[in-house]
Amino acid sequence: MLRKCFYLCFFVLTYLVSPCYAAPSYGTRMPEKNQFHLSGQTYWVQQRNLEDENGKIKSLQHFLLISYGITDWFSLDLKGGAGDTHQTPDGGNEISYPAYMAGGYGCRVKLYDQEKTKAVFGFQHISVHPYSVFIGNVKHKAVIDDWQISFLASRVFEYAMPYLGMRWSRMDSIHWVEDDRNRVKSDLNESIGFIAGIDVPVHEKVWLNFEGQFLDAQAAAASIHFRF
Repeated sequence: MLRKCFYLCFFVLTYLVSPCYAAPSYGTRMPEKNQFHLSGQTYWVQQRNLEDENGKIKSLQHFLLISYGITDWFSLDLKGGAGDTHQTPDGGNEISYPAYMAGGYGCRVKLYDQEKTKAVFGFQHISVHPYSVFIGNVKHKAVIDDWQISFLASRVFEYAMPYLGMRWSRMDSIHWVEDDRNRVKSDLNESIGFIAGIDVPVHEKVWLNFEGQFLDAQAAAASIHFRF
């Protein structure tokens, strides 16, 4: 238990003192020690408001996920794929950046696992780098930095494992006009969010996951997972 607390404190401190970068959670189903989970995921951010009068952003992302159990209660989560970005300033026209490279990383710590109830702390990050676009002869480039910490609890039933939780998240939009760079933060008044998800078993080593995110963002994720 002391070791778990140490890892939890370490990653919270890492998050607080560095420009870490979040995402859908991975739920509470974690790989055991030396076990892999391989997954395919689609993540749709329907709306995330930016601070002041900078409007909103949305994004559609597709990932290959790999989770590895370093211990039975601590896992490393990695992802790679592609995603687009759409930014609409208040009173302005939407700028759409076509899908290109995206990736992320994170970790989870199992805090509680007794009988059919689980509780997990998670830290996740996504960085999306879509193609640049030209408006007239002016080059525009955008990057999304999406990051979160979450606390989730689940209950195992015969045909499903639903989970609920809260998260603290931030999704920043970094925008270049030619060489002029500007970072716009997401609305900090909307940084606390609610997570609701469910794992549905298909086979002993295969399951589906569906997740919705509310309050801080309007987002949803769907994925299929394989255990090795």
